[in-house]
Amino acid sequence: MTKTSDAVIEAAEHLTRSLGGLKFCEPVHTVYKPLEYAWEAHRAYLQMYARGPKKVLFLGMNPGPWGMAQTGVPFGEIEAVRGFLKIRGKIGKPESEHPKRPIQGFACTRSEVSGRRMWGLFQERFGSPEAFFGEHFVVNYCPLVFMDSGARNLTPDKLPASQTEQMTEFCDAHLERLLLILRPKTLVGVGQFAEQCLVRVAERAGSTARILRILHPSPASPAANRGWSESVEKTLVGQGIWEEKNPRKA
Repeated sequence: MTKTSDAVIEAAEHLTRSLGGLKFCEPVHTVYKPLEYAWEAHRAYLQMYARGPKKVLFLGMNPGPWGMAQTGVPFGEIEAVRGFLKIRGKIGKPESEHPKRPIQGFACTRSEVSGRRMWGLFQERFGSPEAFFGEHFVVNYCPLVFMDSGARNLTPDKLPASQTEQMTEFCDAHLERLLLILRPKTLVGVGQFAEQCLVRVAERAGSTARILRILHPSPASPAANRGWSESVEKTLVGQGIWEEKNPRKA
């Protein structure tokens, strides 16, 4: 490990402890905390890839039910985590498990489209995780999964403000800590909510990093279903973050 990855791991541990005592009520029925029951895999992700300063930080919103909820890795589509990222780890069970959203870890046969698109693009463009993480890092703003009584996914932006005030305080502090540790020059919000979080926290941290947004890869977005990879590449190349031609191929 490096001092950088050590510091990122410590920040994640602190965030996990802070969020652990929070209570939520309707419409929230069940909360999953992947940084607790999937900590082994999440820690491996940070240990392997949060090494040294990064030029670009990608920020997602929160875990998806078939991605990070299962693997502990941001946008953690199972095959991408196992194949491209080469991460393994014991996955436990949440304190309270919704019968319609079982945690099966790497045995889960569902594929999260958002994660498949994200890591698929990075693999296609950079070829190896070492090449990608040499200058990039990916993290979620909030590491909690929220569900209603019917197991429908509830994203943080859809929760009542009265329930998210303290959570936002903890997640903002964690993101601010990451900006200080990783010192990125460009902050990329994966979707509008993440971009807003970056704007708020970067100002608070006194960061001069450039902030931009890319289209969220969720299949719930019609635009994302019409050439998500091409749209994101066009944005990042147009902003001078990526070169016009693929820098590396597998």
